[in-house]
Amino acid sequence: MEQELRSGGLRAHSSVCFSGALIDGPRIQQLLLHCAAALESNDVTLAQQAMWVLNNIASSQGDPNQRLTSWLLRALVARACRLCGPAGAQPAAAAVRPPPSGPPRDRAMSVTELAEYVDLTPWHRFGFTASNGAILRAVAGSAAVHVVDLSVTHCMQWPTLIDALSKRPGGPPALRITVPSARPDVPPLLGVSDEELGLRLANFAKSKGVQLEFNVVKGKDNTSTTSPKKMTPCQELASVLSEPPSLGLRDGEALVVNCQSWLRHVVPGARDAFLDAVRSLKPRLVTVTDEDADLDSPSLASRITGCFNFHWILFDALDTSAPRDSPRRLELEAAVGRKIESVVGADGDGAERSESAARHAERMRRNGFVGVGFDEEAAGEVRRLLSEHATGWGAKREEDMLVLTWKGHGAVYTSAWTPSQV
Repeated sequence: MEQELRSGGLRAHSSVCFSGALIDGPRIQQLLLHCAAALESNDVTLAQQAMWVLNNIASSQGDPNQRLTSWLLRALVARACRLCGPAGAQPAAAAVRPPPSGPPRDRAMSVTELAEYVDLTPWHRFGFTASNGAILRAVAGSAAVHVVDLSVTHCMQWPTLIDALSKRPGGPPALRITVPSARPDVPPLLGVSDEELGLRLANFAKSKGVQLEFNVVKGKDNTSTTSPKKMTPCQELASVLSEPPSLGLRDGEALVVNCQSWLRHVVPGARDAFLDAVRSLKPRLVTVTDEDADLDSPSLASRITGCFNFHWILFDALDTSAPRDSPRRLELEAAVGRKIESVVGADGDGAERSESAARHAERMRRNGFVGVGFDEEAAGEVRRLLSEHATGWGAKREEDMLVLTWKGHGAVYTSAWTPSQV
């Protein structure tokens, strides 16, 4: 294919390439990898040729492969601009036409819009449901429960847990939820403050007969004349975990640390230290939900291949769940596009790097945690959730974890852990 690109062969036969059988996943992936290789070797001419062909395949309004390709292409252009500089990247970037306008990528949603966003597929609700099942089992009989919530979905998980606790035989426990003031700056964004969200949750809990205390904690203020560099949200969280008194831990409370789509935002080299800090809190339970993909390779080609194969899942699933011009669908796809730009176009502390369920489980065990299996009641709740969505969705057990699948492909995993007694 590289020879075809250099000779212009693909350009000459573009109508065949763009309308026939050549536009399948493997062909697109091959083009993406040639573009990546060209960028890595600073071959701007070859990168421009590959981008030209990809730009004629990509469409943010097309089928799942075309929509996914449009976001991968944008990520490659961003990387070209960063690596080659404005002068070197200009020819390649000029080959790419601007995408059609859609909803603003950083638009803050209302609570109602966020609920619609979360409910469009089981991508998020799966983790909520499985984690809540594990939490209910772990805190059974406890008079007081404290959840440290590390998530990017703005407490959307907790109304269901509050409702379940309100029905507990013998009455509900006193419940505390603590959230960090800093989160990874990723979608979905909410146009409501944490404090206002806490008030709404407290009112809902009161209507269910549950006593709820909601706290927002801030990390250390690291601003100084000698070190003006701002902490990342995960660094700020680390400063909170390193000082347990800031969490207001109390004797007699069953402590739960809930990580939803969080670990992939922690720098890979700092994840063991993060888990050590969590373990030092001596929680009753730690729940982790994240995407079942290895996207942390130092090889750009490997990350692009991983992005194409993994993120195709949600693009394909959305094609069965919503019209192609649905605002919520476009926002979900834009959120995936932002992940792709982070994985493909960015390096360093702010880059998003997920790891597979198997590697995650190995990391947890290495850091002194023991897996807690999900009982049949939790698995049954997950099946009931999936019955409300397209038939392609399923769930499977993998060791002690539950894994959400689309057409048999692993998408999201949820695991539950307790510190070992060593």
